[in-house]
Amino acid sequence: MTRAITLHDVSKTYTRGVRVVDRLSLDIAPGEFLVLLGPSGCGKSTVLRMIAGLEEITEGQLLLDGQYANDLLPAERRMAMVFQNFALYPNMTGRGNIGFPLRVENPQADPGPRVDATARMLGIEDLLDRLPAQLSGGERQRVAMGRAIARHPSAFLMDEPLSNLDAKLRNHLRAEITKLTRELGVTTVYVTHDQSEAMSLGDRVAVLRGGVLQQVDTPRRVYALPANVFVAAFIGTPRINLLRGLIRAPLDGAMTISLGKQYLRLPEPLSLDHQLLRVQQGREVIVGLRSEAVRIAKPASARPGEVLITGLVEHVEFQGHEALVHLDTGSRPAVVPELEAPRPVRPARRRRREGTVLDKLKERAGALRAGPVVVLDDPQDQDEGEGQDRHKDQDRHKDQDRHKDQDQGRDRNKDQGRDRGWNAAPARREDPVPPEGRLPGDLIVRTTPDIDLRRGMQVPLLVDLAHLFVFDQHGERICPAPARLPDLEE
Repeated sequence: MTRAITLHDVSKTYTRGVRVVDRLSLDIAPGEFLVLLGPSGCGKSTVLRMIAGLEEITEGQLLLDGQYANDLLPAERRMAMVFQNFALYPNMTGRGNIGFPLRVENPQADPGPRVDATARMLGIEDLLDRLPAQLSGGERQRVAMGRAIARHPSAFLMDEPLSNLDAKLRNHLRAEITKLTRELGVTTVYVTHDQSEAMSLGDRVAVLRGGVLQQVDTPRRVYALPANVFVAAFIGTPRINLLRGLIRAPLDGAMTISLGKQYLRLPEPLSLDHQLLRVQQGREVIVGLRSEAVRIAKPASARPGEVLITGLVEHVEFQGHEALVHLDTGSRPAVVPELEAPRPVRPARRRRREGTVLDKLKERAGALRAGPVVVLDDPQDQDEGEGQDRHKDQDRHKDQDRHKDQDQGRDRNKDQGRDRGWNAAPARREDPVPPEGRLPGDLIVRTTPDIDLRRGMQVPLLVDLAHLFVFDQHGERICPAPARLPDLEE
C-alpha cells in the first residue's frame, strides 16, 4: 500500500545552530513521484533522511497518511531507500543482497520467490549469483533497486541513485525508473541536483536553496513560470539570459524596458502583466529571456508581440541538432550572487508593523526609489580595489584589440549581412571584455545548425515579449504576474 507524506514546517538544526532545512512544508500525494532539486548542500538529502527516520526532526511535523510520525523508527515506516553509493554488502551475491531485508523482516519465510520475481522485473536474473565486485556500476544500481522493490514498501526514497553512472547508462536507467514507479504506483521521493533528471522523472519538482523551498510545481510550470531569479537560472539549458533593465513608463508615451544601449518597447494596448510593471517606473529590474524567446530573423518577418533589437555575433556553439549563438547586444548582464552556493546570504528586509495606511504607502514609495537591484552584481565593479590600477593598462589593450577584431569582422561580413537584409546598426559594449570564467556576449540564442554566422557579424534579433520574464529588486517574479500580489503588510 502506497502512502501520503506530509511535511509541515519541518526544520533541521545541527550543533552550533547550523540550520540546513528551514520551515519546509510539502504535501506528497499517494503514488506521486516528487523530485527534490537543488545545488549540492541545499538540504535535499537531509529532507529525505528525515522522511526515512535516519535524521531527527528538530522542528515541525512529519505525517504519514495523516498520522504523526516524528517518533516512528525507520523500520516502522515501511519505506525503502536507494543510496547514491549503492550500499551493497560486498560478501553477498545479488540474490543475497536482494533477499537480506526480507530475511530480516521474516526469518521463517523463504525470500526466493520474491527475489526471483523482482529479478525478472528488472531483467537481472543472470546477476543473482555474482558478487558486487563482479558487477558494473549500472548492474550494482539495478541490484540496489531490486533490494528496495522486493520489500513492497509504502514509499521509495532515492538519494541521487544515478549520479555515479556514465551519461548513456544514466539515461537508460532513468527510463527504467520511470517505468517501474508507474507500474508499481508507489509514492517516490527522488533527490537530484541534475535538472534533466528532475524535469524528465517528476510529476512535480520541488526546488530547494539553502534549506528553503523556492517553488514546487509541475516541471512544465517550473520552467515556464519560475517563482524567482534562482529558479529561472537553475532550470534550463542553456542558462536563461539575465539582463539588467530599467522600466520607463511615461504618461504620454510607450512603456519601454531599457537594456543599456537598446530597449524593448512593450506593444500597445498593454497586457495586464505589462500594465503591472508601471509600479516599477524608474528603477532597475532583472529581465529574463530564455534562448528560445529570441530568434535571428529579418525585421519584416516579425510576428505580433515581437520587437526588434540587434546583436553582434561573438561566438557560435555547434551542438549537432542546433547551434547556440552568443551575441553582444550592448546590455548589462545581471549576475545572481552565489547562484550555485547552497546557502546564499540574504539581506534582511525591514518591515513596519505599525502606522497608518498613508505611512505604509509612503514607505512603499520610498522603497521604489531605493536604488540598485539588491540581487544584482555588476561585473564592472568586481575589479575595484588594489588590483584596479594594476590591470588598467592590460584591460585597455584587450579592449582595443577586441574593437579592432569586431571592426574587421563587420567589414568582412558587411556584404553578406546586406544580402540577408540585416542592416541594423551595430550594438557596441562599453566594456566588451567578458568577466573571467564567463562566455563572451550577453545574450544566447538557440537557432538551427545550418545558419551561417561569423564572429563580428551584426544580426537582427526578434524578441517574443510573450516569453519575457521580469524580476524585482528581491529577485521575485513580477512579470508574468504572480498568482498572489503582495499587500501593504509585506
